[in-house]
Amino acid sequence: MLDDRAKTLLKTLVERYIADGQPVGSRTLSRATGIDLSPATIRNVMADLEELGLIVSPHTSAGRVPTARGYRLFVDTMLTSKPIDLDHAPADMAAAREQLHPDQPQRVIAQAAQLLSSLSSFVGVVTAPRKASVFHHIEFLRLGERRVLVIMVAPDGDVQNRVIITARDHNPSELLEATNYLNAHYAGLTIEEVRERLQHEIEALRGEIAGLMKAAVQVGTQAMEENTDNVIVSGERNLLGVQDFGNDMRSLRRLFDVFEQKTELMRLLDVSSRAEGVRIYIGGESQVVPFEELSVVTAPYEVDGRIVGTLGVIGPTRMAYDRMIQIVDITSRLVGNALSQK
Repeated sequence: MLDDRAKTLLKTLVERYIADGQPVGSRTLSRATGIDLSPATIRNVMADLEELGLIVSPHTSAGRVPTARGYRLFVDTMLTSKPIDLDHAPADMAAAREQLHPDQPQRVIAQAAQLLSSLSSFVGVVTAPRKASVFHHIEFLRLGERRVLVIMVAPDGDVQNRVIITARDHNPSELLEATNYLNAHYAGLTIEEVRERLQHEIEALRGEIAGLMKAAVQVGTQAMEENTDNVIVSGERNLLGVQDFGNDMRSLRRLFDVFEQKTELMRLLDVSSRAEGVRIYIGGESQVVPFEELSVVTAPYEVDGRIVGTLGVIGPTRMAYDRMIQIVDITSRLVGNALSQK
């Protein structure tokens, strides 16, 4: 545990580095905190924080900068960002209300991504409201030993095909029995509803049917994750001007690959949609956008009281987190309001 003095110095260091982008030295900390501490005392506290992995000293400077772990502690314990009433939002965020047109719901998502990007000066990302993936008809066909083709048909006629490897070989009659059983008991349910029922019914199902049902749910889940048309990204080029990795072309190429593929972003945003309020992933914590220099601030949005998508800002770890939280929170409510009025 850090004592109050160490917390104050760490908080000040993070805030100064976010504001100035330069390593923070002992003299700057002494002036900024207003605490009557000797330079030697401040240096000792800085050494302790560095030993804890909360700050680091760049080779080219005597000052320190926060690590991903330091940012995490700052965000979790030192940042106070309260929800803002939409009628009392900062001027630039309040004006955003006029940019989301409820009479054009198909454009709201693209407008929201652009809005997040322009307000943050980083990357805005939004998932479009996802249609529930529903089992209308399921079929299993034997392709060879332990290889089965799963055919899933949605009510709108969309067909998903996947080849799965089963734990043991199944003959055609077993696959037909499983097909008939699953269509009789699960047709018309969404993927989430089927997953929920499986958790309670798995012990009552025969082994081969349970295994095939799990496989069918996995096929449905993968199909949703791979539908990258649902992800809108705006402002990728803003990262070219970010000091933290504007000169690191290798990292930028990897980052742009993530934006182009979108599948990994879908997984991150899908996880975020299951949580309430604003979530912050710092320095590779998401394991989806695995960059030490990158942070993601996300929030789900609701339509008529139901969470239907997620939006967020992607930028450097050196970002003004209190402002990003406000931007993401307000935009999520504006998007929900606009779509609920359609």
